[in-house]
Amino acid sequence: MATEAGGSLSFQIVDPSRPENAVANGLANVCEHVRKWDPHPTFFEITTALALKYFSEAATRPKNFERQLLPESGPLPLPSPLSSVRGERSKVRGKSKPSAEIEIIILETGLGGRLDATNAVQSNVSVITPIALDHQKWLGDSLEKIAAEKAGIIKPKVPVVSAPQKKEVELVLRQRAAECGSPIEFITEPHEAHPIALCGAYQKQNAALAVAAIRAAKIDIDDPAIAQGLATVDWPARFQKWDERIIIDGAHNPAAAHVLAQTWREVFGGQRATLVLAILSDKDFQEICEALAPISDSVLLPKIRSERAAAPEELAQVLPAITPSLPYSITPSVAEALELARAKPNPILLTGSLHFAGEALAYLRGEPAAFEECAQ
Repeated sequence: MATEAGGSLSFQIVDPSRPENAVANGLANVCEHVRKWDPHPTFFEITTALALKYFSEAATRPKNFERQLLPESGPLPLPSPLSSVRGERSKVRGKSKPSAEIEIIILETGLGGRLDATNAVQSNVSVITPIALDHQKWLGDSLEKIAAEKAGIIKPKVPVVSAPQKKEVELVLRQRAAECGSPIEFITEPHEAHPIALCGAYQKQNAALAVAAIRAAKIDIDDPAIAQGLATVDWPARFQKWDERIIIDGAHNPAAAHVLAQTWREVFGGQRATLVLAILSDKDFQEICEALAPISDSVLLPKIRSERAAAPEELAQVLPAITPSLPYSITPSVAEALELARAKPNPILLTGSLHFAGEALAYLRGEPAAFEECAQ
């Protein structure tokens, strides 16, 4: 499965018996093929092509993992032969294989949708989560423009399920679906049938959307399996309880920050957090800070390893204008920020960026070297 969110990319090879050099060979061949392209494909585009090619060929040649994924002069992958369920959160369904079974592939767009690398895959359903202002530099400076980019994942005659949207966004999605002859359903009621292991009332809405996507794609998953999945689901960096005091959340735009603050109040009531905050420089950290300041007792601003991160000094200029009485301090590292946070009695909230969440989790697991920053 390949996922990308907020610029943080990860790949998981689900069968550990496959040798790593198969991936290395495939990557070398993809890179050689695109070496002279102008503009050059991004890191995400290259790794997406690699992943799609790897898993499609693994399904047909499960015992030949040493073979190069692409011949030296061969073409890049065409749209995947696996049928798929794709969307802004996109699920992709493939045919079952006897030895290397790939039944369901979940693809999440890297950025936007219309021009995203994952949009080359044919889908069984397009899934669109709540659309808010984010990545305006690339997607547009209004909700309508951003919605048009997200709507680019809608395929002709392929069903669409969407979370509730603002009126201007809903109009864009309905128009695109009509142009494609695609039925569209807006899932407005939360999932109440089964308990969900994740914190936050909004996760009930997420669950309802996921179940609707399964049904729209005609994936054969029965109610007991859905109940078990929701009861045991684990989502790192989504109000993740690391221990009795530490919460990690990857909220990285104003809409997510407001939802995070609401979830904090649902769980902790009026108790305020020691907020450990790091945000990427292209985000609206004014509004993110405005959302999080009311639930914060004090703020620690660590310097993190992402080249895209806003300098702690920049955040330090924003906070006094929002809440002059809110104490804050700058720290040189995540490690020192956590040490200072643990010395305070409050519960601890680490948030502001998925990059930061990844670095913090690597540190807490005792594997700081496992976190590698990708400049792209």
